[in-house]
Amino acid sequence: MDFRAEYEKKLVSPADAVAVVKSGDWVDYGWCNGTVDTLDRALAARTDELKDVKIRGGILVKPLAVFEREDAGEHFCWNSWHMSGVERRYVQRGFGYYNPIRYSELPGYYRDSDCPPDVAMLVCAPMDEHGFFNFGPNASHLAAVCDTAKKVIIEVNENMPRCLGGFENSVHISNVDYVVEGDNPPIPEMGGGGEPTDVDRAVAKLIVERIPDGACLQLGIGGMPNTVGAMIAESDLKDLGVHTEMYVDAFVDIAAAGKINGSRKSIDKGRQVYAFGCGTKKMYDYMDNNPELMSAPVNYTNDIRSISVLDNFISINNAVDLDLFGQINAESSGTKHISGAGGQLDFVLGAYLSNGGKSFICCSSTFTDKEGNVHSRIRPTLSNGSIVTDTRANTHYVVTEYGCVNLKGISTWQRAEALISIAHPDFRDELISEAEKLKIWRRSNK
Repeated sequence: MDFRAEYEKKLVSPADAVAVVKSGDWVDYGWCNGTVDTLDRALAARTDELKDVKIRGGILVKPLAVFEREDAGEHFCWNSWHMSGVERRYVQRGFGYYNPIRYSELPGYYRDSDCPPDVAMLVCAPMDEHGFFNFGPNASHLAAVCDTAKKVIIEVNENMPRCLGGFENSVHISNVDYVVEGDNPPIPEMGGGGEPTDVDRAVAKLIVERIPDGACLQLGIGGMPNTVGAMIAESDLKDLGVHTEMYVDAFVDIAAAGKINGSRKSIDKGRQVYAFGCGTKKMYDYMDNNPELMSAPVNYTNDIRSISVLDNFISINNAVDLDLFGQINAESSGTKHISGAGGQLDFVLGAYLSNGGKSFICCSSTFTDKEGNVHSRIRPTLSNGSIVTDTRANTHYVVTEYGCVNLKGISTWQRAEALISIAHPDFRDELISEAEKLKIWRRSNK
C-alpha cells in the first residue's frame, strides 16, 4: 500500500470531516492533552444544526469550543471518564456528567459495549513511514475507541510527541476515515500544583523513608505525589522502576537524578511503563521518541495482575477525605463531583499483592473552606453522598503530616485509634467522642 497516497486521499478540511456527525450521535473527543482542537472548533460551527450530540472524553486541560455558547447544553452534552476543573464547571452549568467506571476497564468497555462511538476524533502525531499515527502520551484506551468507532477522524498535530513502547499506541491509515491537518497548537500542559507546602513535605518524608531500593513506583495526580517524586530525586534511593497510570514531571526529575533504571523489574525490565501522561513541555520533550518509556493501554498498566508481579511496588495516591472505618473518598465532596474512580483501587489492590509492596493514601489532616472554616479530612463517617473509592477492606497505609499508619487487617477500634493518632490534634477529642458513639472506640490514646 502507498501510505502517502492513502493519506492524501483521506485528507479533508475540518468542516468536511465533522459533517459526518449527526444529531443524537456519540462522539469521542480523544483523551486529556490529546483532545481535539481544530475539529472541536469545526463542530462548534455546526451547533445550530445539531441536537443531543453526546461527546465523550476526559481530563480536559482546556475548555472546549462546543461549550462556549450559553445554550450549549441544548445541542451537546459532555460525558467524562475522569473529571478535571474544566469539566466540573460543565457539571455546574448542567451539561456535564461523569461515567463511573474503573479506568482499567475502558478498553474492554469499548470493545464489548452495545453503544460504540458513532464518530471518534483524536489528536495524533504525524503519520510515520509505515502508515501509523501515534497517539502521543495517550495510549490509554484509544486503540479500543478506534477499533469500535463507525468513523475515525485523525487531527494531526506536529507538536504531539511520538511515544514509543509496547502496543495499542497508534492507529494505521487503513483504519482511518478522514485526516485533518490541524493548526499545530502547543500540547496543553498541566503543572505540578505549585510549590510544595510544609504539609506536603512532611507527608512526602514519611512515605519516602518507607521506599526500598529497587522499588517500582506509581504516582497519582497532585501536589503531594509530585513532592514525593522531588524528594525521591534528592534521596539515596537507587535502581527504581516505573509502572504507572499517569506519567508526570516528577518521573523526569527522578530519572535525571539517575534513580530510575528498571533493572529489578520482573516484567518490562528497563522500561518506564504508563497509560497516559500530562505535564510540562519538559516532560513531553523527554517522552518524545524515548525508547526507555513504554506507552501501553490502561487495561495492561492498571491490571492488578501486572502490578502485583512487580516486587516492592509503591503506589502513592491522594484522598479528598476518609472516615474512621478506613473508607477512602477520592472523588467527591459530598454530592459535589470532583474527579473520578480512575485507577486508584487497582493500584491499592495490586500494591498490596506485590511482594514487599505498599499502597499509600496521603492527604493533609485538615482543609479550609471558602468561609475560612477549618475541617478535619479524617471524619467519623463520610459525608452524605461522598463516594467510596477504596473500601475499608482494601486500605493499606494512610499518611498525613502527623504520621503514617497501616490499617490492613486490624479491627475497627484499632483503625479508629490509628486514624485519630494522625488527625490534626485540634480534632482528636471530637473524633474520639464520635468513635465512642459509633462503638468503635476501646481506649483513649491521649
